[in-house]
Amino acid sequence: MIKYLKTDPWLIVEDKFSQEHHQSSESIFSIGNGNFGQRANFEEAYSGKTLQGTYVAGVYYPDKTKVGWWKNGYPEYFAKVLNSANFTGIDVKIDGETLDLATAKVSTFKRVLNMQEGTLSREFSAELPSGKQVQVSAIRFLSMAAPETGVIKYSITPLNGDFEIVFTPYVDGNVVNEDSNWDDAFWTQIDHEVNSGLGVVVARTNKTEFEVATAMTTQSFLNGSSTEAAAADSSKEGYVESAYKVKVGKGQVLDIFKYVAVLSSLNHKKEEILENAKKAVNGAMATGFETMLEAHVAKWAAIWEHSDIIIEGDDEAQQGIRFNIFHLNQTYTGEDSRLNIGPKGFTGEKYGGASYWDTEAYCLPFYLATAEPKVSKQLLLYRYKHLERAIENAGKLGFTDGAALYPMVTMNGEECHNEWEITFEEIHRNGAIAFAVYNYIRHTQDYPYLAEAGLEVLLGISRFWSQRITFSEEKGKYVMLGVTGPNEYENNINNNWYTNTIAVWCMNYTMEALDWVKANKAADYDRIVGKTNFNADETTRWKDICENMHFPFIESEGVFGQQDSYMDKEQITVDKLDPAQRPINQYWSWDRILRSCFIKQADTLQGIYLFEENYDTETIAKNFKFYEERTVHESSLSPCVHVVLAARINNMEKAYELYHRTSRLDIDDYNHEAHEGLHITSMAGTWMSVVEGFGGKRVINEQLILNPQLPKEWKSFSFKVLWRGSQLKVHADASKCVISNETDVPARVILYGKDYEIAGGASIEATK
Repeated sequence: MIKYLKTDPWLIVEDKFSQEHHQSSESIFSIGNGNFGQRANFEEAYSGKTLQGTYVAGVYYPDKTKVGWWKNGYPEYFAKVLNSANFTGIDVKIDGETLDLATAKVSTFKRVLNMQEGTLSREFSAELPSGKQVQVSAIRFLSMAAPETGVIKYSITPLNGDFEIVFTPYVDGNVVNEDSNWDDAFWTQIDHEVNSGLGVVVARTNKTEFEVATAMTTQSFLNGSSTEAAAADSSKEGYVESAYKVKVGKGQVLDIFKYVAVLSSLNHKKEEILENAKKAVNGAMATGFETMLEAHVAKWAAIWEHSDIIIEGDDEAQQGIRFNIFHLNQTYTGEDSRLNIGPKGFTGEKYGGASYWDTEAYCLPFYLATAEPKVSKQLLLYRYKHLERAIENAGKLGFTDGAALYPMVTMNGEECHNEWEITFEEIHRNGAIAFAVYNYIRHTQDYPYLAEAGLEVLLGISRFWSQRITFSEEKGKYVMLGVTGPNEYENNINNNWYTNTIAVWCMNYTMEALDWVKANKAADYDRIVGKTNFNADETTRWKDICENMHFPFIESEGVFGQQDSYMDKEQITVDKLDPAQRPINQYWSWDRILRSCFIKQADTLQGIYLFEENYDTETIAKNFKFYEERTVHESSLSPCVHVVLAARINNMEKAYELYHRTSRLDIDDYNHEAHEGLHITSMAGTWMSVVEGFGGKRVINEQLILNPQLPKEWKSFSFKVLWRGSQLKVHADASKCVISNETDVPARVILYGKDYEIAGGASIEATK
């Protein structure tokens, strides 16, 4: 752990400037609004080590694959989220001397991420090498109310003299990606103009030909009165700036307001994008900083009304969960089904910013409970719109007749991950897509979605499983060979228990979905049969597989076998590992890792988590003890599943330990990688840890079930669940649980095993 940030229920606070931690802070203090986002780069010049990053949702580049040995089926590119034009910059010169915190003496420094209001602020006192001293304060936000705009207020006060200050707001489109495979130019600059401080840069992505227009305009005030400083405009390809010169007396305050707009061709015609950007930024300036801020804060208040979790008695736990919820909500708003959730969101370049199975497995539960159903449905439609690409992906690997393999990594539905053990073998991702359809329907009862889109996805996935599974004469059972489960520290193994389990579940659920659509939406059933060339005889093989699938079992331990040869490995528990060799992925060879019994993340336990109702407490406890002792939790997605299961078996000490790890993974930089960006999708797992773990939330047989229990470190906790038109507030302490219905829509809940009907505006109280 690296702990340098202050603990506060609603704030992330850095109260000392450290160049050592600067890039990590750039990630942790990132802001966004679902449409675009940025790392917390300084406004003024900074010559120290930094990763400049501004990212526009849905805009990417197909960076050519870089591998040492090409194999048939490899994707030709790895999609990269693009570092786009830097609009944050405001260069500052004090009597001709550049303000730069890498060279100045910084006497006071404070940076604050206000999660309640969605603002990033900073204040510092600095002495330049010449001895001139200034006080600076800045606040900025990317508007949730007008999501193509943002604003920066930057204030400078001379402390030991009268200074001539030249401040230069700019937009710089000449940016690069740190993770470029071949040092390609990702952007072509196609237009730029600046006039009286209104500047615009328009750039086009190479190959994909997205266009992004970034505009700025500026106002300045001295002690509250307009400076009326004239802009000295200048520009070059991909760059515009406007310099302003103001004489500022000792103790006077120079306020600079920089309004920005970021538009993409996803939402604007290319021939109109420049003019639309100018209109947007002028509109922001006309609205003004205070009014924009008020609307932005109101939007955040509405978001927190649905999604906040309150923990009493443990400020670190409280700060951790709000940090996770904040980043989830500013990363994805559900407004556009073309968009999805990248593992780093708007906080860094790692993983290319593309979508993984994380969305369906970890993020969907969060949005199902905290946002209107249309938000979750957008995530499902994203995959439906990529079904034809999933069929193409399977075809490249030799599958036929409408079999669909969804990509491990994608921007547009096409696989763009080029590690063979992932691309070809980590096929359990298909199961997460299918389970998401089921999870959405059991929460919302939107069965018509099956006829609208869901059944076609399920058919493609089940056809893939049917072809991928083979029959073993020796075992007299169906088997699945050469796979990688969620535990990526095992590759090319046979009969991964989790993969076999979810494949069988998928085929069974698809057959149920077929029956429902046929019985309830006959016209849609006929349409789907014609569109997909479905033959009812296909289910004969599916049924045979489901009835005769091989599932490894370790008799000596009484647990499910992670894969056929897992017990051939030397069995060493994690507590026997040398701490100096952790994390093992940074110290061990890949060969050594693959031969070890150590597990990167929940694998067998992932299946038990999904299908928990099929197993008794003794079975869950045995499997949890066996596998958790061998799990190194070197995936950010690992602790949350273990928290849910640990709470289920009443191992609250372990649940609390792992909750802290998942909730503060980035704040305390457990893996020493926060500088690369945050773990956005695992943040949804943190929400699962509280609501499904300590809250005991389940949906079984389409009924909402709650069994809250507290770690001993907490006095109480509360969360809200949107449930079929009602909003339920769940508050639990050591002695009781109270559920309040905050809407007029009645709701049925099973609390501590008892069935309740909660009328609109009413509450119930129960003890465990």
